[in-house]
Formats: sequence, C-alpha cells, structure tokens
Amino acid sequence: MSHIPISVTVDGTTYDSEVEPRTLLVHWLREDIGRVGTVVGCDTSSCGACTVLLDGQSVKSCSVLAVQADGQSITTIQGLAEGEDNWHPVQTAFKECHGLQCGYCTPGMVLATVDLLGENPTPTEAEIREGLEGNLCRCTGYHNIVKSVQYASDLMSGGAR
Repeated sequence: MSHIPISVTVDGTTYDSEVEPRTLLVHWLREDIGRVGTVVGCDTSSCGACTVLLDGQSVKSCSVLAVQADGQSITTIQGLAEGEDNWHPVQTAFKECHGLQCGYCTPGMVLATVDLLGENPTPTEAEIREGLEGNLCRCTGYHNIVKSVQYASDLMSGGAR
C-alpha cells in the first residue's frame, strides 16, 4: 500500500511522517511517535479513552485517520502539562478530587474536560455530565469526575463555587 506524507505538530513538536492512508491517528500517535499516554480503549469510538485535542477540539483519535490530521496541531495528555511540576489545572483537579481509579480513561477524560471548560468555563453538574457523556469510566460512579471538573473550573477561573 502506498504511503502519504503528513506533517503534524504534536505537543509542540512537528513530525513529518509517511503513513498508510488507513492508519488511525491513535495508532500513529502511539506506534510512530511514542505518545503512549493516548490510550487505545475500544477502537470503535465508544469509550473516549483515546481522546486528544485536535486544533483545540477534543476528538476520539480512533475515529480520525492520521492523514486527516495533516497540517494540524494535536495536544495529548503527555503535552498538556508545562513540565513535570507544572500540571494543567485539570490534571491537578483530577488528582486532588480523586477523579480517577484505574486511570485508563483518565487521559481522555482530562482532555475532554479541557475542551469542555474551554467552551463553558463554569458548567453546571448537568452540563458536565452531558459534556463528558462520550467518555466512559468503568471504575467510578462519575461523582469524583464531576467534582474534578468543578474544581478545575474553580482553579481556572480563580473563583470558588
């Protein structure tokens, strides 16, 4: 099968690659450039574990072809923090509010939350639940995930609920 050249900026670094047209973005991120924080969950776009930010919008990377990301910018969970000790407020909130258990869904939940809070900085509980409905967690009852999003909203806005 012939390969197609792509150029994608991932976590601030530009990667020039040649990919098969059918290569899923999640596989290119993990296998070709080593962004293994992007998790392969269901491979059917049902769970959201593979969520990344594509030009600032959350997408399930198992439902995007790598060639579709050509010329675009991707943020993965590995590129969200600004250094080891300078976590993104959403990452801090998930840690502080115990918004994770096994951690498998966490990268996708965190990136979906970043997008959600970018669109709606102070969502209600119902808006949080609706905004994250495409991301599944098999361990929690979502209570601490919702608390994490509320706390991240507070951290990012400088206020208290």
